[in-house]
Amino acid sequence: MKSLLASPDTAVIVTGGASGLGLASARALAAVGRDVALWDIQAEKAQNRASEIAKEFGVAALGVGVDLCDPSALRAALNATRAALPRIGGLLHAAGTVDTGSLEGITPEKWDAGIHVHLRAFALLVQALLPDLRANPGSAVVGIASINATLGNHINPIYSAAKGGMLSLIRSLADGLGRDNIRINAISPGQILTPMLQPAVDSLPAGTFERRILLSRLGQPEEIGRVARFLLSDEASYITAAEIVVDGGNISSQRM
Repeated sequence: MKSLLASPDTAVIVTGGASGLGLASARALAAVGRDVALWDIQAEKAQNRASEIAKEFGVAALGVGVDLCDPSALRAALNATRAALPRIGGLLHAAGTVDTGSLEGITPEKWDAGIHVHLRAFALLVQALLPDLRANPGSAVVGIASINATLGNHINPIYSAAKGGMLSLIRSLADGLGRDNIRINAISPGQILTPMLQPAVDSLPAGTFERRILLSRLGQPEEIGRVARFLLSDEASYITAAEIVVDGGNISSQRM
């Protein structure tokens, strides 16, 4: 019997798909038979990871090099994806960067780069994909936000602002998309051991993050990937405009 998680059986575009949460999510989707397009600024890495996924899971997988900060690059990436995977019914926006310079480190260039990759690209992609999503019943969109959208953190104001904006954008888009029975939701991860977090883990005293987390450990990318797979499946057919927090109990913690 076909797994319910494989329904719908349309393809999913995963931005930031060459590593971290994007790659883990693409692998989770492929594991239940869904075709995937890995979009990433690192074109060769995206193509290599896509080849590995296709070989391991027996699905169609495409690696596409694209700079999401360049709106003109989205059309070419989408045309290439449609040509290889004509039935697109999902989008997972996991691409992103993180600033660590606090208020003093904000420049117009850094602000634009952070907001563009996290937020503007997300809106433009949903807009461009609307015909595909409308054409394929069960279509859904997921944005990777962050618990930093809720918690105060002076280190990365651009990242935090962009993720907060993503939550508001998703609630806004859910109204219109819902009229076409297209769902859109956010996942807000906590501290997940990805290449983005690794430098902070290496530079801080052991246990710095774990001390606050109720489960007393960092999360693994696969734990986000499984939630993304669920939200993009018919199993989550009555969930939209929601934020799913996956943080091991960080936001609710009062541990010191």
